[in-house]
Amino acid sequence: MFIAFFTFYYYLLLCNMAKKEVVQDIFNDIAPKYDLLNHLLSMNIDKGWRRKAMSCIGEQEKGCLLDVACGTGDFSIAAHRAGVKQVTGIDISENMVEIGKKKVGDLHLADAIELKTGDCEHMEFATGMFDVVTVAFGVRNFEHLELGLQEMYRVLKTGGKVIILEFSMPEHFPMKQLYRFYFCHILPTIGGWISGNKGAYTYLPESVMKFPQGETFLQIMRDCGFQHPVRRKLSFGIASLYVGEK
Repeated sequence: MFIAFFTFYYYLLLCNMAKKEVVQDIFNDIAPKYDLLNHLLSMNIDKGWRRKAMSCIGEQEKGCLLDVACGTGDFSIAAHRAGVKQVTGIDISENMVEIGKKKVGDLHLADAIELKTGDCEHMEFATGMFDVVTVAFGVRNFEHLELGLQEMYRVLKTGGKVIILEFSMPEHFPMKQLYRFYFCHILPTIGGWISGNKGAYTYLPESVMKFPQGETFLQIMRDCGFQHPVRRKLSFGIASLYVGEK
């Protein structure tokens, strides 16, 4: 695991690439197989996590939603199906967005869902534009975490809600040990074999283990302006749902 970790960051330094560029390249490369692997490797549990995130959206917050790091659009589509009238999604990966646009078009939802390429750390949207801002499994990929969260706070309406769904590491025996073995050994092997990019699925556990979770992340949310942030552990702590307000 240490060798894989070192190799990834040595590659980053060798190529003189910012994390943002590396993430963009990774997701552009795995985009065609992303949905298949997402559901396969999570055994479809990720769909339940998304439903729990959608349940956090109140009726008064279903006007306009921004889905940051929207990827192939699953969360954006789920938000619309949950009653959100207008959804905008942005992602740094052009290939992921193109797949998402095709999904939206096939479902005849182009009038309600707009997906576009964009940088979450420098968004073009007006201050206070959205009732809800969401990000599912993408916040750990921000090059500058605080800057991305501050931008999310900026475009959120006063009284609006931020919903962040992210992977985390279980903290207690035996789930901690079992999941770490799966996450660090089995998942990269299967993901790399199917996608043809083992580096992408080595990066996944590395990024999760490096990401601040629990109270540490809640404090970062507070420091970025969010009020009353709370965390809910999902599936024994494999994922975490963070909710805050502006």
